[in-house]
Amino acid sequence: MSFQPVLQVLPLSIREVIRSLPAPVLECLEEVRVRQERPLEIVTNEESWFVSRSSRLSKQPHDAMIPNKEDCLNLLNLISNHSLYTMDEELRQGYVTVEGGHRIGLVGKVIVEGGKVKHLRDITGFNVRIARQVPGVADPLLPYMFHHNKVENVLIVSPPQCGKTTLIRDLARRASEGSALFPAFKVGIVDERSEIAGCVAGVPQHDVGPRTDVLDGCPKAEGMMMMIRSMSPDLLVVDEIGRKEDSDAIHEAIYAGVHIFATVHGQSIKEIAARPVLKELLQEKVFTRIILLSRRKGPGTVEGVFNQFFERLDARQRAGRPGTLC
Repeated sequence: MSFQPVLQVLPLSIREVIRSLPAPVLECLEEVRVRQERPLEIVTNEESWFVSRSSRLSKQPHDAMIPNKEDCLNLLNLISNHSLYTMDEELRQGYVTVEGGHRIGLVGKVIVEGGKVKHLRDITGFNVRIARQVPGVADPLLPYMFHHNKVENVLIVSPPQCGKTTLIRDLARRASEGSALFPAFKVGIVDERSEIAGCVAGVPQHDVGPRTDVLDGCPKAEGMMMMIRSMSPDLLVVDEIGRKEDSDAIHEAIYAGVHIFATVHGQSIKEIAARPVLKELLQEKVFTRIILLSRRKGPGTVEGVFNQFFERLDARQRAGRPGTLC
């Protein structure tokens, strides 16, 4: 995954500062946080730093570069290709996906109409999130997911920034490719937040497999039904379930003979089982494999693989090599 598209959307002043960071920092860079009249900050897989104009890293904000109003306007123009009016939907959602699948979160003045967000203006904060593919990161888990011609229904439980999207993306790719151990499946990704496939103009920027179809920016519940009706998938992949309509759609998919790979934010199985929507799915044993992730040894630490009865199936292990989800 090229880092160049990220640099291209940064104003020149910030671009040169980020480009000049030490190579080991760039390799594990997760976020560049630009806030108008506040210190420039970066986040790696291990910690956060303030960054000076000379690309020096510090834990203290007083030496950091301070992006000004012009920097933020330039950043917004580069993100929108100087056509901000074409980004109404992205502004309403609060993020933009750029070439390479990188995602930029936006904050500013919210305009509300009828109790719903209509627009975002006076944008003064940006979170440039670096998208990275890690081909093969799912390989150690494949024996738990696939058995001959059968695929399990999988739920990945993870706190934020612990590698759940990276993992589910690679699982989708492997399912779509097939292997000597299991056949290829028709995969449908409903990518409500454009994070799994990272589509730009409908084209996935990540490798999600040769037999994979993507509905980009579509609400999960509606998208799952659309995908079943139009593309006859064997397997549906969705990120961050949690609403009642998500649960209803998952039930419909299961009844239609379609398998599910999904993620949910959570610290533990016990925690998610206390939520009404997920409690119902777990009690009905919908998910036959549950993967628990953390950052205990870095992003992508596999804390356990469990079956539908919450019985542990694995010895403690890590998905991929140390640091591969950074």
